[in-house]
Amino acid sequence: MAKWTPKHEAPEPLEGPVVATITDGTILWFVLFLVQLPFYGWFDDRGITSWIWTCLAGAGLGLIGIWYVRKRDAAIKRHAAAQAAGEEHAQP
Repeated sequence: MAKWTPKHEAPEPLEGPVVATITDGTILWFVLFLVQLPFYGWFDDRGITSWIWTCLAGAGLGLIGIWYVRKRDAAIKRHAAAQAAGEEHAQP
C-alpha cells in the first residue's frame, strides 16, 4: 500500500483575537447554564438534565481555555520581543 503524501503545502494558521474568542465562548456557556437552571424540573421530567450540566462543564473547561490561551499569547509576545531585541543587537 502506497503512503499518502499531500499534494500541496498546508496553509498558514489563522491568528486572531484568540483570548477574546475563548472568553466570549466561556461566558456564553455560563449564561446558557444560568438560563436553563430555573427549568431544572422540566429537564428532569424529560430525562435531559445533561443539557444543564453540559453547559456548566463547557464554562469550566472554558476557564481552563482562557488560562491556556492567555499564557500562550504572552509566550508568543515574549518570543517576538526577544527576536526583535536580538535583531537590533545584530545590526551594526
